[in-house]
Amino acid sequence: MQQGWLSNWLVKHEVVHRSLGFDHRGIETLQIKAEDWDSIAVILYVYGYNYLRSQCAYDVAPGGSLASVYHLTRIQYGIDNPEELCIKVFAQKDNPRIPSVFWIWRSSDFQERESFDMVGISYDNHPRLKRILMPESWIGWPLRKDYITPNFYEIQDAH
Repeated sequence: MQQGWLSNWLVKHEVVHRSLGFDHRGIETLQIKAEDWDSIAVILYVYGYNYLRSQCAYDVAPGGSLASVYHLTRIQYGIDNPEELCIKVFAQKDNPRIPSVFWIWRSSDFQERESFDMVGISYDNHPRLKRILMPESWIGWPLRKDYITPNFYEIQDAH
């Protein structure tokens, strides 16, 4: 399988990762261990990936793991030719913890909070990690595949 520059750099520096190949637009996707994510994020920022285009999370499979996905952009040679990169960080469902990148990319604030709220990944060192879409009293993580929908919903006044 062909590897991109980041995968080659990680191999050279003996950082364990897994190349997931390239998507239809030629964007490299890498799987990174959660314990390596904060240092790799700093390296990417210093290298010029100063724009976090999006962050999302999903449930890989019932009883499996959860994934936090980061789409990063580096604009070096003009707005028409951005370099993009996709990083996937996996965490086990029994203790889903991933280092927050809030202190590197401030735009991850609401995105990591939404991932926490919907999927249940806890982002270590996030300054305001609390529910953002669901009420604080909500039980469970609605976008997990093993989520059981409650029989009732408490309707609140909009006043």
